[in-house]
Amino acid sequence: MIKHSVPDLLITGTRPYGEDATDVLVRDGVIAELGADLDRADREVLDGAGTVLLPGFVDLHTHLREPGGEESEDIATGSAAAALGGYTAVFAMPNTDPVADTDVLCAHVRRRGEQVGLVDVHPVGAVTVGLRGERMAELGTMAGDAGVRMFSDDGRCVHDPLIMRRALEYASALDVVIAQHAEDPRLTAGAQANEGVVAARLGLAGWPATAEETIVARDCALAREAGAALHVCHISAARTVEVLRAAKAAGVRVTAEVTPHHLLLTDAALTGYDPVNKVNPPLRTGADTKAMRDALAEGVIDVVATDHAPHAAQYKDTEWAAARPGMLGLQTALSVLVHTMVEPGLLDWRGVARVLSERPAQIGRLTDQGRPIAVGEPANLTLVDPEGVWTVRGASLASRAENTPFEGMRLPATVAATVLRGRITARAGEVG
Repeated sequence: MIKHSVPDLLITGTRPYGEDATDVLVRDGVIAELGADLDRADREVLDGAGTVLLPGFVDLHTHLREPGGEESEDIATGSAAAALGGYTAVFAMPNTDPVADTDVLCAHVRRRGEQVGLVDVHPVGAVTVGLRGERMAELGTMAGDAGVRMFSDDGRCVHDPLIMRRALEYASALDVVIAQHAEDPRLTAGAQANEGVVAARLGLAGWPATAEETIVARDCALAREAGAALHVCHISAARTVEVLRAAKAAGVRVTAEVTPHHLLLTDAALTGYDPVNKVNPPLRTGADTKAMRDALAEGVIDVVATDHAPHAAQYKDTEWAAARPGMLGLQTALSVLVHTMVEPGLLDWRGVARVLSERPAQIGRLTDQGRPIAVGEPANLTLVDPEGVWTVRGASLASRAENTPFEGMRLPATVAATVLRGRITARAGEVG
């Protein structure tokens, strides 16, 4: 990892977890002192008055498109979006071209993240060679030589139960995580929208919630047998929550994520056939959205992950059936979470830290992220302006693509600054 020499940083008047205001002194990338009216001499000063201080955010599910998809995003533009969104670490999914299914490709992704230096970029290795679901990739080599701690065929389900079972057995031995895209492809062939009233009215083939629920149930049983850590990507259906609740009560080592768009948007947004609202899994009903919020507040769903999926205009500005699924998420995640969970009283700021930082770091096996705001802890930090309000404009976001479903929305809370190991990576809407 590239080390940057930085001066002492003094953050003044900020409120850790929204509590009492304090100054925070950072030295050599570590919190050195907390207290009132700390000495400013020979220190870089970051005015934190009015801000809430949280551990830097960690995204378990990001598509950075490099290598092979640089017309939509690359590690530099994606890292900039992440830093501006308050993130200090992201996990880059392997569905690139070529697929990140070897230690060489995974090491390349990590090295590119270090070169850019705005966030820690952790590669996610593919479970199967080429994401084809036919044979397992070399999980042990990627875990050892490239330090990979999470594996996924995201975008595709590891559908073969024997391969999934073997992957979970390897994961148990290696102390890594298998992250599953829960979708039975036999139930979703040709699907274009959530199966229900809206899809029927629009004449779109339906994606049934059962396709998610059944894979999660199967994988929980396999994970229980293997004693392995299973992570379920982008939960979207209310019935899946009940499967998770039962599995956790039975002691299965299963965690789950929900995206910001599945906390806020419903399939009602599909009226008008705007492909910006096409995503996999699809936007579902209001009842499903409510279930996602309640499960996140309860802890049945562990974390918020963006599933940041940038697409160049030629892949989105087309007819619905031909458009690629996916939405931007890194710069809007905090605001959507505040709007859907903090404003209604479902989470406080400590809860925000839990779902955006602490639990994601624990799931991703990161020992230097998601740490308490305390003396001796790494200074990976996010300063939030809770009174900030902004209007989302895709053209103004740092990503190379503009496919945000929140275009034109006024959302609460802004990122005032992001600090990575004591170095300011984003401040007042600018990186670096």
